[in-house]
Amino acid sequence: MDKKILCSQRAPKPKGPYSQGIIYNGIMYISGQIPIEPKTGKIISETIEGQTKRVLENLKAIVEDSGSKMKEVLKVTCYLSDMNDLEGFNKIYTEYFPEQPPARTTVCVARLPMNVKVEIDAIVKLNQDI
Repeated sequence: MDKKILCSQRAPKPKGPYSQGIIYNGIMYISGQIPIEPKTGKIISETIEGQTKRVLENLKAIVEDSGSKMKEVLKVTCYLSDMNDLEGFNKIYTEYFPEQPPARTTVCVARLPMNVKVEIDAIVKLNQDI
C-alpha cells in the first residue's frame, strides 16, 4: 500500500515543505495545525480559547475531508507557548472531544510558528481507505 497525501481546501494550506495529512494503512497522520483562518491566511484571535477553537476547526476539516470523524482521533500532541493557558485550552478542547478523548501529550514550547499560542497534530483512524 502506498502512502497518499490529503489536502483539505477547508484548512490552511501548508506554509512549508510538509503535507496537511498523510494516509497510510488506514491511519492518517495530520501535521501540526495553528490558528490560521483558511480563507484569509491570517492568525485568528489573541486568546488561547479563540486560537484553540480555530486549530481544532482546522483539524476537524482535515479529519472530515478524509471521511472520518473527530471521535476517530486516536492521539494528539498539543504544543502550548504558555502552560498558564492550559485551563482555557482544556475548556475548548473538551468541546471537541467530549467523550472518550484521544490519547494526548501536552508540552510547553519556547516558541511556535508565527508566535501563536497553540499547535496540535493528530493521528486518526480512517473508516475507509482513500
